[in-house]
Amino acid sequence: MNEKYMKRAIELAKMGRGRTNPNPMVGAVIVKNDKIIGEGFHEYYGGLHAERNAIKNCTENPNGADIYVTLEPCCHYGKTPPCSEAVIESGIKRVFIGSNDPNPKVSGGGIKQLKENGIEVVTNVLKDECDSINEIFFHYITNNTPFVIAKYASTADGKIATKSGDSKWISNDESRLIVHKIRNAVSAILVGIDTVISDNPMLNCRIENGTNPVRIICDSSLRIPLNCNIVNTADEIPTIIAYSQENGEISDKKALLSEKGIEFIYAPDKNGKVDLKELMKKLGKRKIDSVLIEGGSEILSAALFSGIVNKLEVFIAPKIFGGSNAKTSVGGNGIQNAADSLKLKLNNVAELHGDVLLEYDVLNDCENNSDIGNKEAEI
Repeated sequence: MNEKYMKRAIELAKMGRGRTNPNPMVGAVIVKNDKIIGEGFHEYYGGLHAERNAIKNCTENPNGADIYVTLEPCCHYGKTPPCSEAVIESGIKRVFIGSNDPNPKVSGGGIKQLKENGIEVVTNVLKDECDSINEIFFHYITNNTPFVIAKYASTADGKIATKSGDSKWISNDESRLIVHKIRNAVSAILVGIDTVISDNPMLNCRIENGTNPVRIICDSSLRIPLNCNIVNTADEIPTIIAYSQENGEISDKKALLSEKGIEFIYAPDKNGKVDLKELMKKLGKRKIDSVLIEGGSEILSAALFSGIVNKLEVFIAPKIFGGSNAKTSVGGNGIQNAADSLKLKLNNVAELHGDVLLEYDVLNDCENNSDIGNKEAEI
């Protein structure tokens, strides 16, 4: 076994980022006589899987070769035929696997089928590295809800805007580039209506060859302006408004927005706002496997304390705004007792030409605090 080939397979897998959702990113490398004879990755949803691409790209007959693949080969018919069958038919003699597939349709079945056909299988090769590239897929396939990333940029004193509401720009160019890379990797981006009204954003992906995420606006009573950038580009970028109130005026506005190409999800909670947990369930049914929440402070609070957030990305700029009335990163009502605080696990710290990026896993199950963030939030 040579781990350098699995590292190459991981590199290949990442080349599918933003194009395979809700499928996983997978890379494969075929080796014969200690030489790579074929490479491939899952390039886009509905396209050939990594193993089939690698076999197709072989420069010589793969009979007797080894294949290094970042995820257990599938053994079921989906958009494409089973990869396990392709490996068996190719004559490959050994399969080195990084991650086991938690998909109930696979979950060991691919490994079992390979072994039953006389193929040697070695598992858990660079498992942690292979697992890390598919945290979105693993969450989605086992929970049927999107993997949720929350993001905000603040000053060193925790402000996301000055007392006048000015917020452009807090973070630097490098930080904003990373945000656009995250937008490229996820299926959807979500903000509250206050952000749309105050900032008039596009919420698109502005990197070369990037993929625009589906835009989701939490707007309980359809306050969205008909002439904003989101509405004006809804025929170009898929856009969903999540709302929670029904009356004649709202029905009339829905009709106008529908003509612009906007879709709607009705998800009311007990406070008359958008029920974010219910919204995630409905997005999962639409095969939206991942959501980036970009704010503002009220929607961030509602999301964090509803327990839907899996990862938190915090960009801190070397600036001080001050001001007791200036907006802080996370709004809402907050908690009463320090013991009830939301718990985080720090995974990574990066310095970005002055800015600092803190990457956290969100640990808490906030079921009991689900109304802390959105009692007053206009979402």
